[in-house]
Amino acid sequence: MTDPMTDPVTDPVTDPRPDPVTDISVQVQAGRFDPGAELNAFTANTTAIGAVASFVGLVRDLNLDHAVAALHLEHYPGMTEQVLLEIAGQASQRWALQRLRVIHRFGDLLPGDPIVMVLTASPHRGEALEACAFVMDFLKTQAPFWKRESTPAGPRWVDARASDDHALGRWQAGKGVDHG
Repeated sequence: MTDPMTDPVTDPVTDPRPDPVTDISVQVQAGRFDPGAELNAFTANTTAIGAVASFVGLVRDLNLDHAVAALHLEHYPGMTEQVLLEIAGQASQRWALQRLRVIHRFGDLLPGDPIVMVLTASPHRGEALEACAFVMDFLKTQAPFWKRESTPAGPRWVDARASDDHALGRWQAGKGVDHG
């Protein structure tokens, strides 16, 4: 029998999930951003980060065999930021991340313009890479953005893609990124 007055205190049982992200940032903006400057700012003032994963989405000049002269992005202000924060929070519960940043544009964009950037930082590359892919897969299917392309045949709304739903389904089934 142990005596709580003389026996050493044992460590408490800890939650097996990774620690939540200490620094989450979400920004929805009309203005252009510089991916290099954003990456430099993301890693500034810390030496604890072991790995950073990034994704930058750009406007293409061709989509589904149609020339694209411009892209117009609409969103639901307030709701969009909240959904992006929820997605970031889910990532922070699944992986030991130190920082996570999402930047997404709206308004009128031209081919070559950056649309979205996701940055994840963790002690190890696997967690940073998986979390970055997770955020993008959920963002593509869950965030309230609507895209309208300007084509030679006139404007057209961009429909959701089955491949995006498939990627989301892999996370929901607990399988993660398909490396095959």
